[in-house]
Amino acid sequence: MRKRFEGTDSYVATEDLMVAVNAAIALERPLLIKGEPGTGKTILAHEIAAALGVPLIQWHIKSTTKAQQGLYEYDAVARLRDSQLGEARVHDIANYIVRGRLWEAFTCDVRPVLLIDEVDKADIEFPNDLLLELDRMEFHVYETKETILARNRPIVVITSNNEKELPDAFLRRCFFHYIRFPDRETMQRIVEVHYPGIQKRLVHEALTVFFEMREVPGLKKKPSTSELLDWIKLLMIENLPPEVLRATDARALIPPLHGALLKNEQDVHLFERLAFINRREGR
Repeated sequence: MRKRFEGTDSYVATEDLMVAVNAAIALERPLLIKGEPGTGKTILAHEIAAALGVPLIQWHIKSTTKAQQGLYEYDAVARLRDSQLGEARVHDIANYIVRGRLWEAFTCDVRPVLLIDEVDKADIEFPNDLLLELDRMEFHVYETKETILARNRPIVVITSNNEKELPDAFLRRCFFHYIRFPDRETMQRIVEVHYPGIQKRLVHEALTVFFEMREVPGLKKKPSTSELLDWIKLLMIENLPPEVLRATDARALIPPLHGALLKNEQDVHLFERLAFINRREGR
């Protein structure tokens, strides 16, 4: 019987996310995950691998990444150097083929999870350049004249931060899911998973402040789940009482240890201005 993904002890998966993961696995299509930064897109692949008990192969994409690097690269410079040194290995070109992440995934003895992380960072043609390989689950190595076939079709998880639009041809081949920002109840479950036994009053007050901050108009970067978890960890380390988080005084509009939540000077200045306005109005 096929094992289904139902989240893990360390990852709170919503019902619609579990449906999306299992649908992509059943359809044998790449799972394209979008959502706000910090909503757990990348960690999802780790948790799928952990839940199913299979290896995880990670390919983190940069602006300079080319699709060919995921297949293999031919190290001509190393071969030239070895030929100048009279190395015997120079006669076998296979010694200079560097395997990419797709090659690793295709030749894995068990069905792995392949994470292609932040696909939208690369050139616009990058997704299209992988279409054939992800469809057929094979590619040709021209230097050695061999064809690499997938032993087990990997579970492909692709993440995107929406930095640029992805090609329609690529989107048609994926099962898409947008991770919505967690509501308060789900966020409370996430906090309790990461910090078992945490004071309920501290969680209540911290979540109130957190969600109120996210609603402030003009905020350049809303604090994310990962930043909330960092902030709560600091509150526990500093042993701050829940009462400190109640902004009953206008001067307390900026929460303590706000550097874990606000990540640029514009947002800090915004809260400082709001606090100043509140103080003037409160006179």
